[in-house]
Amino acid sequence: SLKQISSDMKRRLTYFSRSSYFNNKVIVITGASSGIGMAAAKTFFKLGANLVLAARSLDKMEALAKELTDDSSRILCVKTDVSLEEDCRNLIEKAVEHFGRIDILINNAGISMRAPFKDVDLDVLRRLMDVNFWGTVYCTKYALPEILKSKGSIVGVISTAGYAGLPGRTGYVTSKFAIRGFLETLRMEHLNDGIHVMVFAPGYTASNVRNAALLADGTPQGYSPKEEGKLMSAEEVAGKLADGLWLKRREMILTALGYWDVWFYKRFPRIMEKVQLYYIRQHEKQDDPFK
Repeated sequence: SLKQISSDMKRRLTYFSRSSYFNNKVIVITGASSGIGMAAAKTFFKLGANLVLAARSLDKMEALAKELTDDSSRILCVKTDVSLEEDCRNLIEKAVEHFGRIDILINNAGISMRAPFKDVDLDVLRRLMDVNFWGTVYCTKYALPEILKSKGSIVGVISTAGYAGLPGRTGYVTSKFAIRGFLETLRMEHLNDGIHVMVFAPGYTASNVRNAALLADGTPQGYSPKEEGKLMSAEEVAGKLADGLWLKRREMILTALGYWDVWFYKRFPRIMEKVQLYYIRQHEKQDDPFK
């Protein structure tokens, strides 16, 4: 039908317009060895971008690069622990040395936790802040001069936990709130400089983040209490991330559940606090940290 043909043409025009936007752009992605970071690398490479991949697992990034292309000039892998300022400085310097510019910085590296505050070792909270918050601050600090030159984009991957509390995740929630506040302030400071700053908040996404979540003593959880197959895929999240960058969105909250969670929390906080606690307890019955 004519309606179907029109719809197909619209999708194709949208794809080519988005693809041309990312063509030859230099994109730095932290946490690129798994999950959303890896999916984003695949998505942006297909859209024609040049990539700088950052993570602690150099072998995983190099395997990903080989999977994507034989042209080593288009992908640079830099072993990076974002909790270390010098590693972040080195990452940005290597990116500029290799490509001569940076157009987009995606602060994606992050870790989670699972333990009530009364039980948690304070070092766990420090580790969460060092990776999630300070990693974003360090990378943004050293990339900002290049982003200003290119009038590019800075993204912080947070979570709906950056808008509303989540039981058993004090360090995680705190770090995500902090990233949101940092990026919103950065946006204000550069309103007239032509750069784009986006807060990107996926809902529950299929990834390794829950397996690697830190328990009260700082050891990894080692399993996921979620049915990962029923969650939004990392590939779908990466596609939404590309859309947000292309459309220059200020913020994106993914999934209807995530959107309504934030909406209701702002308006009915007392009710939502009870709902959140009930939800966490029901979905983590096998090892309820609040019993």
